[in-house]
Amino acid sequence: MVRRVIGDALRALGVADDCVADLLLAASEACTNVVQHARATGDYEVVGHIDQGACTLKIMDWGRGLRGAEEDRGMLSESGRGIRIMRALVDDLSIDSSPERGTVVHLQKRLTWSDEALVRRLDRRLMPSAG
Repeated sequence: MVRRVIGDALRALGVADDCVADLLLAASEACTNVVQHARATGDYEVVGHIDQGACTLKIMDWGRGLRGAEEDRGMLSESGRGIRIMRALVDDLSIDSSPERGTVVHLQKRLTWSDEALVRRLDRRLMPSAG
C-alpha cells in the first residue's frame, strides 16, 4: 500500500521513473525493517513531503528502538543490509532511535523530473513573466 501511494503521487507530479524506483525501494526497506524488528504492535506511519526539489520520507514506529533489534539479530551476515541499500538509493539517510520512543527513519532524495512533468510546464510558463 505504501509503495502504491508514494509511487502514484510521485509519478503524478512527473518525477522520473528511476528516481521513483529508488524512493520506493528505500521506503520498502525501511517498512520491512519495522515489520521485522520493531517488536511492538507492528504499527508504523509513513509521512512524505516534497519541497525545494527533494522528497523527504519519514517512517516511524513505536517499537523498542535499534538496540533491542541489533541484539536480537546478532552478527548475521544479512544484518544491516537494508540500511546499506537505503544509503545507496537516497541522498540522505538518518535514523533516530530510542527504546522509549521507537525508531524514525528519515530518507531524503533530490528529485529528477521527466520531460513531461507538470513542474517543468509550470516553470516554462512562469519564466517569461518572472523578469
